[in-house]
Amino acid sequence: MNKHEKTTPRFAVCIKNSEYPVSLELHKIYRVLPDEETARDGDLRVIDESGEDYLYPAEYFVLIKVPQQVERSLLQAS
Repeated sequence: MNKHEKTTPRFAVCIKNSEYPVSLELHKIYRVLPDEETARDGDLRVIDESGEDYLYPAEYFVLIKVPQQVERSLLQAS
């Protein structure tokens, strides 16, 4: 996929942060960026508390669908 292609935004809730308590807040919704290669390795590329995207174990998150109004709000905040 071309890096500049539009994709549907994805979001996930953090359910574990034991190794990254400063970077990830439990129960918070995070934006997930597409990265097929890391997904195959069991990771997710997430925009964390620093505002940058980093790789985290996928088991730390549950992917969720959010209503369109919530999606717009989350995208404006990032």
